[in-house]
Amino acid sequence: MVTEELERAGAVGVTNVGIGMLLAAPAIVEYGSDDVKRRFLRPIATSEVRWCELFSEPGSGSDLAGLTTRAQLDGDEWIINGQKVWNTGAARADYGLLLARTDWTKSKNRGITCFILPMRQPGVEVRPLKQMNGHATFNEVFLTDARIPRNNVIGATEAGWAIAQSVLSREREHGTSRAIDPARLDGRSRAVREAAVEMDEHHDTYRWYPQRAGRPDLLISQAQALGVQNDPLIRQRIAAAITFERATGWNKERARSARAAGKAPGPEGSLAKLSGTELARLAAGIHADMAGAHAMLSGPDSLLDGVISEVIVSVPAGSIAGGTDEIQRNLVGERVLGLPREPGVDVGVPFEQVQQNKRSDSTRGIEP
Repeated sequence: MVTEELERAGAVGVTNVGIGMLLAAPAIVEYGSDDVKRRFLRPIATSEVRWCELFSEPGSGSDLAGLTTRAQLDGDEWIINGQKVWNTGAARADYGLLLARTDWTKSKNRGITCFILPMRQPGVEVRPLKQMNGHATFNEVFLTDARIPRNNVIGATEAGWAIAQSVLSREREHGTSRAIDPARLDGRSRAVREAAVEMDEHHDTYRWYPQRAGRPDLLISQAQALGVQNDPLIRQRIAAAITFERATGWNKERARSARAAGKAPGPEGSLAKLSGTELARLAAGIHADMAGAHAMLSGPDSLLDGVISEVIVSVPAGSIAGGTDEIQRNLVGERVLGLPREPGVDVGVPFEQVQQNKRSDSTRGIEP
């Protein structure tokens, strides 16, 4: 892999391995015009800019194709109106990978276009969402007459659904990618020192993600610290979790090998995500049972300075992010097992005729 070769050479490489590198860049490489590639790929590779993903909406839930954010062409600009939610890192992003509807006369997944939205402009309002684990990684984004240059389109207009599917497949496999750890390089270099600072700033957004994964790596040490390492039931459950963790790791390696061989993202991403969320729930349950009432305590006097309690309240997010577990099971059933597709009453119906879930926002007096 490129990362391994850079590390072997002692080079820093990309410090901001986030949505820009993992999701936006592959979409631009696969679908973008030469002009879009020229303008946007290099700043991503040099970590000059930050990106966020603007897909989900409050009125659509898991039905991404039901999005209602509107894009209308006005001369040399697209005018965007709508609302997005669960947007990781949007408060710091320079650009957003945006899905918006450009044709309401086509069926719901055929009138969508993928845009590159400049985030730092009038008409883009970002509100951080306070999570129950105390962090504010996610945001909601309000778009009111926001503007996008006409040529900031990835792929063709009304061809955004295929791009969205590709992006989501990569998102489900994002755990298989990594950045170079500056700590493993020669720390005397100015480039390494500056890269370490940039890396710390980038990871600040995601510092609770290890807890979202359930922290199976802490099961044995916590069993020993709490004096339950000889409990036969606890031992069996930890063994089952470790076994499942290894199987999950093999799934991720299979996905990594497929990418290295040049294969497009496939249903293995859904399998990897499902096994990852199941492992997280399994590990969190063991942590909770071992800790007992102490698992409810947070702060410096709690277990591992609050890590265990953060695991308990962070794990549920994994079953929603990147597509719910139910959506992943549908994908596996249809694309791996060959089961019939789930029936839909709006297939082939113009989106303007489809009943839509609208959400009024009383704090702004608008109805996206």
